Amino acid sequence: MAKLVKSNKKRIPQLALISLMHVPLIAGLAFGKENSKLSKDLQEPPADSNVRVIVQFKQDPSDADHQRTLSKGGTHHYRLHGIKGGAYTIPASALADLEKDPNVVHVSIDHKVSAHLDTVAAAINAPTAWQSYGVDGTGIGVAIIDSGFQGGGDLDGSRVVYKQDFIAKDGKDAYGHGSHIAGIVGANGHGSTCGDCVRTFKGIAPGANLLNLRVLDQNGQSTESAVVAAIDQAIALKSKYNIRVINLSLGRPVFESYKVDPLCQAAEAAWKAGIVVVVAAGNDGRNNSFKNQGYGTINSPGNDPYVLTVGAMKTMGTYTRTDDLIASYSSKGPTVLDGVVKPDLVAPGNLVVSVMAPGGTGKGGPTLSTLYPQNDVNNRFFHSVGNPGRSDKYFTLSGTSMAAGVVSGAVADLLQAHPSLTPDQVKARLMKTASKTFPASSVAIDPTTGATFTSLYDIFTIGAGYLDLAAALANSDIAAGTALSPVAVYTPSSGKVTLAFDASSTWGTSAAWGTSAAWGTSAFNSDKSLAGTSAAWATSAAWGTSAAGGTSAAWATSAAWGTSAAWGTSGISAASAIPVLIAGEQ
Repeated sequence: MAKLVKSNKKRIPQLALISLMHVPLIAGLAFGKENSKLSKDLQEPPADSNVRVIVQFKQDPSDADHQRTLSKGGTHHYRLHGIKGGAYTIPASALADLEKDPNVVHVSIDHKVSAHLDTVAAAINAPTAWQSYGVDGTGIGVAIIDSGFQGGGDLDGSRVVYKQDFIAKDGKDAYGHGSHIAGIVGANGHGSTCGDCVRTFKGIAPGANLLNLRVLDQNGQSTESAVVAAIDQAIALKSKYNIRVINLSLGRPVFESYKVDPLCQAAEAAWKAGIVVVVAAGNDGRNNSFKNQGYGTINSPGNDPYVLTVGAMKTMGTYTRTDDLIASYSSKGPTVLDGVVKPDLVAPGNLVVSVMAPGGTGKGGPTLSTLYPQNDVNNRFFHSVGNPGRSDKYFTLSGTSMAAGVVSGAVADLLQAHPSLTPDQVKARLMKTASKTFPASSVAIDPTTGATFTSLYDIFTIGAGYLDLAAALANSDIAAGTALSPVAVYTPSSGKVTLAFDASSTWGTSAAWGTSAAWGTSAFNSDKSLAGTSAAWATSAAWGTSAAGGTSAAWATSAAWGTSAAWGTSGISAASAIPVLIAGEQ
């Protein structure tokens, strides 16, 4: 998954969670001035004379609302109907007037965004789903909001039913991330189906219809408002193309509560419109800046309790799932500021082979394949004879981005079989039927430095478990309530962590949908507190006022995170800002 980077030059430390027992107090503190309509990072004078913002109104803004904002010397970029807002560039001096506008609810920075199969399919029991249930996603529309992709080859053009470019006009995948995700979701395996092919790289839903909504440029970056606008368009096109799934293999640090975060609010709008929103958790699980072993590193909009947030597993290069382990870079919960339990489940995301964007590895080709030609798949990997050189069709990437694509394909298959399921019922069923058999811990070793990274298989690391598509298709239980992810409540006096559920939630309403059914008995102690989560609250610094994702120590310049010492993988350029996407853990 790619990260979103703040757009203003001055970095303002973000307030992290102080006590999960006092969410209203935390929310007030998180925005600086209590009851301010301005996000915390706008309450100090911005370094630039002009600032690009997202304004949310009480109702869908009228022309008069837009004009009133423009009259302050601003520029209008997008209408954002899903969050009742718009994206503008305005003079910093106009922020005070916006805060006083009775029609304005919230103003936040339009943050910068950036991008974050054969063994994979076997790991989630997809072949069983295809063969026993006859599903391949046919008739289901999956909107892929990413760096774009082109029809043809493994992504046959007839299934690419719509495309729109929100940042340029050519519609190409100049980065190489979107093609890889589209292939994971719905590649038909054409390029690896031949007389001497010994492996076939087929997507999880090879019959699904794909919508190409490009928001990321050749560097895998964009603006938050472009993503929100793309989500808006997916909602608008839902009925025409039967869009039931949105894949968001991108994210950024958490700067404010999901209750006002524009990315989260847009994702919620899609969810409430009947679309399952699948989001990558983030690749920051090794970030120990706050001495809490990478907990609290879930990215936005994966911090929203509605969406289906996905962490990454390693298939270990085998077809069996019994030896699979968590990827140590997979981001962990609970979420900063709101304490939401995330991820919701995990899926294969490490060293995933999928479609390479057209253009190859030469000059002018997609950025990722040009910079990292060593990630081209060797033809001998899937041909028994023939040219031993590198393939121009397939590429290997790793990250929770890839894991999200796997889940999006699985959701399309499930909805083909059970089209009446709501987003909440899909999320609940996938969580309930996820495999809950894991080791107590596992260790990843940096092959360059020898540094070790220990992962514990607790609720904040693996969520409700490992995606099992065949089990989800075999299950017939229908959740009655919402599937909102619960909040983790930490009691300092006892050191215990418990779960708090929304009143509308299906969790805990019966034995069939209780906590043990969703997260497994090993996730809880005998007193119903969470097992093995003490590392998340190992020090008070972990959740102190300076410990949130907005700090440069946590979130990352390329110097901090672009080295093999940080991620322990071979073949990574020291200048790379996306190490996990380039070569995964062994």
